[in-house]
Amino acid sequence: MKKRTFSTFILFIISLHLFSQTPRPEHPKPQFEREKWMNLNGEWDFAIDFGVSGVEQKWYEDPSGFDEKIIVPFCPESKLSGIEYKDFMPSVWYHRKISIPADWDGERIFLNFGAVDYDCRVWVNGQQVGRHYGGSTSFSFEITNVLKAGENTLVVNALDDIRSKVQPSGKQSPTFYNTGCCKYTRVTGIWQTVWLEARGKQHLEQVRVVPDLDNSQFVVTPIFSGYADGVSFQVILTEADGKEVVKVNSTSGNGMPIPLKLKKPKLWSPESPYLYKLKFQILKNGQVVDEVKSYAGMRKVHIDGNKIYVNNKPVFMRLVLDQGFYPEGVWTAPSDEELKADIERSMAVGFNGARLHEKVFEERFHYWADKLGYLTWGEYPDWGVSRSYISPMAFINFKREWQEAMVRDMNHPSIIAWTPLNETHSPKKGLEEYTRAVLDIYDLTQQLDPTRPINDASGFLHIKTDIFTVHDYDQNLKSMAERYSHIRPDNPDVYQVSWDWYGTVKDYDVKYLGQPYVVDEYGGTFWLPEYAKEAAKGKGRREWGYGKSAEEVIKLIADLTKVLTDNPNIAGYTYTQLTDVEQEVNGIYTYDRKLKFDADKLKAIFGAPAAMEKEEAGK
Repeated sequence: MKKRTFSTFILFIISLHLFSQTPRPEHPKPQFEREKWMNLNGEWDFAIDFGVSGVEQKWYEDPSGFDEKIIVPFCPESKLSGIEYKDFMPSVWYHRKISIPADWDGERIFLNFGAVDYDCRVWVNGQQVGRHYGGSTSFSFEITNVLKAGENTLVVNALDDIRSKVQPSGKQSPTFYNTGCCKYTRVTGIWQTVWLEARGKQHLEQVRVVPDLDNSQFVVTPIFSGYADGVSFQVILTEADGKEVVKVNSTSGNGMPIPLKLKKPKLWSPESPYLYKLKFQILKNGQVVDEVKSYAGMRKVHIDGNKIYVNNKPVFMRLVLDQGFYPEGVWTAPSDEELKADIERSMAVGFNGARLHEKVFEERFHYWADKLGYLTWGEYPDWGVSRSYISPMAFINFKREWQEAMVRDMNHPSIIAWTPLNETHSPKKGLEEYTRAVLDIYDLTQQLDPTRPINDASGFLHIKTDIFTVHDYDQNLKSMAERYSHIRPDNPDVYQVSWDWYGTVKDYDVKYLGQPYVVDEYGGTFWLPEYAKEAAKGKGRREWGYGKSAEEVIKLIADLTKVLTDNPNIAGYTYTQLTDVEQEVNGIYTYDRKLKFDADKLKAIFGAPAAMEKEEAGK
């Protein structure tokens, strides 16, 4: 076990001061919230198991040797954790005591984790209660039968090996130092809220809510545990102010869809993000035995030709690339307010949404996107496995966790598209196996959620896709404009050759079939005042981006954006990026969220009417 140094002790004291109250105290699942819950964030005992021998030594039976202190839910690489250990940690251990409230007596008790990276095992009172694979998704273990009166011992172990080539890890660096333009600080162990929850003997496990705008209804499908005679499911829909709209009680059983008809539905849209309140109940012999609070937005997303429609109206995608990294928390926002603030920062400079890049974002982020009317494309952190060959184990890991991510988030109205892969490129071996893997991923995504379009792979190699996306970091306006002059729905000879660094995508990429054409990465234009002088002189630097002075950069951003917005056959863009991330300094904001340029100028650039919108308005 790792001994505490004086510096880590000081970091821990600072973290305790920052979080004199429970860190991240808000409920982590605002679309599935029970009244009886207990936040377990805060101080835990901690140990790094460099030899990966803790299970063999039965540390779960005696955690008294865990001689570090950590602030959960922040990963040990982060400053806010009080540890800030940056080297590889193949195995980490956590311990704390838990006591169950007296008024939870007779309930089923569940231990919940927002996310733990990567292979997580949990023991209560020395007995293993569960194991979960996947670093980005939520999971629960029932602990009712292993609890005892008074204090209970909770021990968590997480194994993490991002160099295995089978573990999806997003933008975490596989080397000690950050790598190239876009591999950053790693994330190990617990990085989202941990909480206890009391549920009834019969209780809800999940509820799918599908808005059906054309038929003025929500379709609600419950999945619940412990079905028995006399058990029914009830859903109550109310206005935002609590006024009841409709109540439906169903005894039809598990997995059966229930329509909630509305006479005059209020729509969720970027201009007016109206949210209905929902209450889900399990009743036994007429008595409520489990209740969950939720909400939903009435909106529709579909594709017609080369346009993306929201509520049957075409919407130009003015997206920004958001990687969800924070200077002091890495993958974990320091506060709920900061999750909301990043959306507000984006909207303040003219974007109407974000491509959530190489990360499954915290559920609270989606909550704020729902509240603020912010359009997002949900994405999976597929980097960490080969981008040109998906091995069988990597495919198993990927498929399972992508499914969990979608099931967790698919009720959020702000998510309007799914992107399971990023920058895949031509297979070095096994083209047939690779193609079948991507087709399986596409089919799984569509089967889980047929209501949203799929971008099979953002940039480079497409196998089957509803949205045709390209990445283009060309800083030359003439060549960029010429390239997109050939884009039109009836031209199949469009390939992603502009920025395929591997040079062979054209041999495999599917032909363009007239889908919405979105340049979902462009710009990447570099500027920071302290680096501008060196960049202008052409000196080498560790920071990554394009550009020289602030004036040149903002003009270049305007010109590059105009190439895309002036083209009537382009359905949207994703500008790189919202904030700097460590060595990648091409953000609109610095890493600590300071705006680099004039907000009004940026809003005029990114919010300018697009040719596609003008064409639609003129019909």
